[in-house]
Amino acid sequence: MESKVGLGWVSLLLLSSLLSSSSSSSADNVKVAVKGGASIAATDDSFICATLDWWPSDKCDYGQCPWGLAGILNLDLDNKILSNAIKAFNPLRIRVGGSLQDQVVYEHTHLYNKKCPEFKKEDGGMFGFSEGCLRTERWDQLNHLFNQTGALVTFGLNALNGRMRSKQSDNLYVGKWKNGNAHHLVRYTHHKGYKIDSYELGNELCGSGVSGRLTAEQYAEDIVKMKKFLTKLYPNQASRPKVLGPAGFYDRKWFETFLKATGPGVVDGVTHHIYNLGAGVDPTLINKVQDPSYLDQIDTTYKDVSDTVQKFGPWTAPWVGEAGGAYNSGGKGVSNTFANGFWYLDQLGMTSRFNHKVFCRQALIGGNYALLNTTTFIPNPDFYGALLWHRLMGKEVLSTTHSGSPYLRAYAHCSRNTPGVTVVLINMSNSTSFDVSIVDDPNSSPSHQKKIASGSHAQREEYHLTPKDGNIRSDVLLLNGTPLKLTDSSDIPELNPTTVDPLQPIHVVADSIVFARLQGFKAPACN
Repeated sequence: MESKVGLGWVSLLLLSSLLSSSSSSSADNVKVAVKGGASIAATDDSFICATLDWWPSDKCDYGQCPWGLAGILNLDLDNKILSNAIKAFNPLRIRVGGSLQDQVVYEHTHLYNKKCPEFKKEDGGMFGFSEGCLRTERWDQLNHLFNQTGALVTFGLNALNGRMRSKQSDNLYVGKWKNGNAHHLVRYTHHKGYKIDSYELGNELCGSGVSGRLTAEQYAEDIVKMKKFLTKLYPNQASRPKVLGPAGFYDRKWFETFLKATGPGVVDGVTHHIYNLGAGVDPTLINKVQDPSYLDQIDTTYKDVSDTVQKFGPWTAPWVGEAGGAYNSGGKGVSNTFANGFWYLDQLGMTSRFNHKVFCRQALIGGNYALLNTTTFIPNPDFYGALLWHRLMGKEVLSTTHSGSPYLRAYAHCSRNTPGVTVVLINMSNSTSFDVSIVDDPNSSPSHQKKIASGSHAQREEYHLTPKDGNIRSDVLLLNGTPLKLTDSSDIPELNPTTVDPLQPIHVVADSIVFARLQGFKAPACN
């Protein structure tokens, strides 16, 4: 009993320290202006997404093999933490795919008469691996998990089946796509009544490709055929899976050609991939995730993708189909820690502003960049950041500006399922705290400003995220001063806010992230 009381006082002292908003000499005063008159963009309801990847346990980089038993074919699908983590989002969008996707064949088809092979290391194979196989039983097991947890599933199909490398270019694949194997998987899935939200064709085959590529014209032809097949199989548009592509890195000319060749009514989401932090082995990775000028560089890509889609495919919308920050399985000691939240939540805010509908984090589990620990399944800090974003940030994106330090990032959305506005404040500075006042944009109408003033006394809820012991390389996250831990029954803990005097500024300590829900901010865009 005494130890519990002691811990309670420690938590109260920590919380008091976090929320102290008295005019401290170490805190800079910042006014964040939110333009609530109209939204500047909108996301999908299920903006937060995480991936499951095909990598086997012997996927190794830099002398380490961080995938363990976390690949699609060997993951423990009965793990209670895994299912509870997915259920917590209600729903979580999950993308099933990755680098080995175009080497996967599907067992349930009489057209595929070979044995069902396992992935093996192979010199000359794509990404150093042989062809692998998805067994019928495993597909049933995966869909059982998805059904039990209510996941929204995107499944990536093999786009290279039947194709060969060009004699003129080792990276270019030519020949007709043998889509019979993929069609039988889709028919089986339809017959079993499994709900698939969307199908994506191929992985990282656009532009110059990664381990292989297709021309934009050939890919467009294939995806048009895929759309026709799904339309025939699912005559009811309401239950028909969406079609996504090209699932690779942005190349302006390739994307423009692809969208012009497919035309309206084919592609439901234009997916592109982001690994803007470089290699996972980079010793400066810890500096990059805290450097606002470095993080700003990807802003141009998001804008360019958005502009290309608006100009050449206004009937569709951009998605980030895969983003792990650092490639080759992420950076050990960075990608799985509190520090990575600076990059991750900043990317969520940035992509939202450029009208991206979905952001798929690589990975839900597996590698160093996973939301869940690969071995124990215990949530890493970014899992809770993703969950808070999903629960608090609504679809409508609001313009947010301030003239303070670039180390303070601010994003605002209409609140999800409640009145008002929710802001996320990311303090990348390791030495400066900020006292942040959220104000209406001075250029809004007088009547709108009057509404803000009249609602300013409504309660404010705050969620302060900090690392254990102030160490940003910790994988233990504190919410309002209390460590987040699974319950004894392996459930995700409750994420409760603290209620704060709305007339006081939001105190954002150094190396912290704050979600604040302002019910008194009556933005017309959020009506």
